[in-house]
Amino acid sequence: MTIATDLASRICKLTFDSLPSAAVHWARVGIIDTVGVTLAGATEPCAALARRVSAPAPGDALLFGTATRTAPAEAAWVNGTASHALDFDDCSNTLGGHPSAPVLPALFALADGTSLNGRDVITAYIAGFETETRIARAVNFYHYEKGWHPTATLGVFGAAAACSSLLRLTSEQSAAALAIAASFSSGLKANFGTMTKPLHVGQSGRNGLVAALLARENFTASFDAIEHSQGFFRVFNGEGNFDADAVLRDWGAPLDIVTPGIAIKQYPCCGSTHPAVDAMLHLVCQHGLKPDQVERVVSRTHQRRLRHTNRPHLRSNLDAKFSVQYCLARALLDGRVVLSQFEGTAHEDPRIAPLMARIEAYPQPDVIPDDGKHFGADVEVFTKDGSRYAHSVEQPLGRTSVNPLPQVQLEAKFLDCAQRSVTPDAAEQALDLLRRFDSLPRVAAVTDILAGGVAPGAARDT
Repeated sequence: MTIATDLASRICKLTFDSLPSAAVHWARVGIIDTVGVTLAGATEPCAALARRVSAPAPGDALLFGTATRTAPAEAAWVNGTASHALDFDDCSNTLGGHPSAPVLPALFALADGTSLNGRDVITAYIAGFETETRIARAVNFYHYEKGWHPTATLGVFGAAAACSSLLRLTSEQSAAALAIAASFSSGLKANFGTMTKPLHVGQSGRNGLVAALLARENFTASFDAIEHSQGFFRVFNGEGNFDADAVLRDWGAPLDIVTPGIAIKQYPCCGSTHPAVDAMLHLVCQHGLKPDQVERVVSRTHQRRLRHTNRPHLRSNLDAKFSVQYCLARALLDGRVVLSQFEGTAHEDPRIAPLMARIEAYPQPDVIPDDGKHFGADVEVFTKDGSRYAHSVEQPLGRTSVNPLPQVQLEAKFLDCAQRSVTPDAAEQALDLLRRFDSLPRVAAVTDILAGGVAPGAARDT
């Protein structure tokens, strides 16, 4: 047996009836959130450019934010890119990235134009989620710190597993899909802050889907491609920097989608900035702080988080999403962090640069690198009258299943995001279906509503 064949055996045995109710609940949460952010991301330039260069191909798979349908692989690529375009999609503590964006666009693309039901897609989604996070346990956080983008490099395995489940591949075919996916894995953190970061996600979803389609045709691959001496673990992490046994250890006990669960974002920026933003908004609310009162701000986050968010000088609106200085400046200036602050030339607001110059970002002291407590932040605000205000956040709201974003906030986020692409009526209808996703006799009913409710001028190609 190999890791791919062992994983495939578990993927094939997973059924909807075997899932705990908590897993089904969190799958619905992930689906609502991902559909919403994909509709919002469909209006972004990177999604428009992906639509422009995608290969015209006959098919039933909807390009979100439009009424255009295409082949599943193309839709998975374009919609996957859109799902991550705003960096507003869900996160996973285990994955060190975004678990749903590589998986769900591929599943919706496969389900369109078919009679596949909600139970089928939820089962496949959870199979993919568990697969990618299990492989993550073997390689993180060395993999993350080495410079790989786990959402893409590991998400491709999640997409392959999920599509294998939805296509009802045999165990041998599913193992081949995972082995093919090992050769499709890619994504560098050096491209964070650019359009290429969401492109990673679209690519991983398409690649995972294509791997499953190839496997269905009995395309061959080496079943030991993950643990081989020149396979995924050793090539991506290096000898001694992974724990292969962690992939199958305590499989599904509990399912990762349940514990630690999905992290739903409140803010449309890098999740590594969120605890500091929570802390700053708390101080602004509690003490009525205004920018002209502030002499200096000191932010401390985990060194792993700070490495890609310490950006005191901005190059673009995408770069702003990864700048803890910018996000804190916006929280202090506006009392909130919302989509419009990362659009167009918002980052060039003349009030921002002087405020960012007063914000210092440092690593948290005395934090054990891999103790699991790397999602906190400490923020201190020193005012011109000599006062000091401080607040610490262990983890942002919504980061785990024990600290969830309330359903009302999740649904408000969905409607706000969806209405950037579809009419308010279509958004409400889609949300109604997504709330009861597991009872849908036909998943394509959701995309039918979205295709019929495109807002005028919503997804303009650039």
